[in-house]
Amino acid sequence: MSFLAKNDPEIYALFEQELERQSYNLEMIASENFASNAVIEAMGSILTNKYAEGYPSKRYYGGCEIVDKIEEIAIERAKKLFNCQYVNVQPNSGSQANQAVYQALLKPYDKILGMDLSHGGHLTHGAKVSSSGKNYHSFSYGVELNGRINYDKVREIAKIVRPQVIVCGASAYPREIDFKAFRSIADEVGAYLFADIAHIAGLVAAGEHQDPFPHAHVVTTTTHKTLRGPRGGIIMTNDEELSKKINSAIFPGIQGGPLEHVIAAKAVGFGENLKSEWKIYAKQVKTNAKILADVLSEKGFDIVSGGTDNHLILLSFLNREFSGKDADHALENAGITVNKNTVPGETRSPFVTSGVRIGSAALTSRGMKDKEFTFIAEKIAEVLENINDISVQQKVRKEVRELSSKFIIYDRPTY
Repeated sequence: MSFLAKNDPEIYALFEQELERQSYNLEMIASENFASNAVIEAMGSILTNKYAEGYPSKRYYGGCEIVDKIEEIAIERAKKLFNCQYVNVQPNSGSQANQAVYQALLKPYDKILGMDLSHGGHLTHGAKVSSSGKNYHSFSYGVELNGRINYDKVREIAKIVRPQVIVCGASAYPREIDFKAFRSIADEVGAYLFADIAHIAGLVAAGEHQDPFPHAHVVTTTTHKTLRGPRGGIIMTNDEELSKKINSAIFPGIQGGPLEHVIAAKAVGFGENLKSEWKIYAKQVKTNAKILADVLSEKGFDIVSGGTDNHLILLSFLNREFSGKDADHALENAGITVNKNTVPGETRSPFVTSGVRIGSAALTSRGMKDKEFTFIAEKIAEVLENINDISVQQKVRKEVRELSSKFIIYDRPTY
């Protein structure tokens, strides 16, 4: 019997329920993935006991000789993975990584130009409800009705705004990001280029997406999503002076003691990303997303931008009577987990939306390939075409469970 089951059966029972949910549903939220047993083991390790304020060889606590080595391994692996010179592996999340970048590069109320949240950007790219939109004077660019970024329009906005930082990267953009084009715009207006590759980092690491270096001055990413590591963030740069400012912004700027157990898990995850098998995985992630787009398009659904270059697709229901929220609920009832999302030309509120975002990374981690994703796309279409039919949702849920049972990712409890 596990220690958790013995000491807290109430929480243990809920863990069991979550394991059941993850095992027998289809997790297709684009920001989610399944960490390996090794990553999870590192996160739950005795390193959680160690306080280590500061950086390797420059700590404010004793007894850090072991965690120094672990953090240095994480740094070196990340540098090799993303071909950069300086990495801070201490951010507790992607949002905190972004916050530290702003603190390092900007003064309060300086100008930032980022992708509009409703067009596929992220809260931390200048949304007014975020600290990035409250502490700085934020402006935004978006996508055209065809779902793509118009770089000439971004340039026009940048020339008017004259921001100190331009943010590129997105949380719901299915097309490849042209970092070189963004750098050209940044240089023209004298701005830093800050690339947030949280969603596409696993593809970048495998050479399946354009590399933000050498174009970006600073790059951040989360370490889960397409990287399959633990939940957390990192900051990267090739500029030594910027790296010093970034380190100070993280500690003592916005964080105290780093989570050394999570940093160890980051190191383990980066080690997995550096293996040759990772390129095969990343290529399959893109293939699977394209299958979703192609099959659903053939079924008559509107795919934002007409397809995908990465790990996600956006379905638009602007020409349908039901909303993104309706689709989200219907698919959830059928055992397929996605998330409602705004789309270009949005007519509904952000709490209702006219679309859903669907990702391929998590199910690819379970070993699902072309055949399975064709089947899944057909099941998504069947549910959406009969969105108010509970019997169809129940039928699909049984079929989803049957499929999922053949691809159990955790053969033992990992908690």
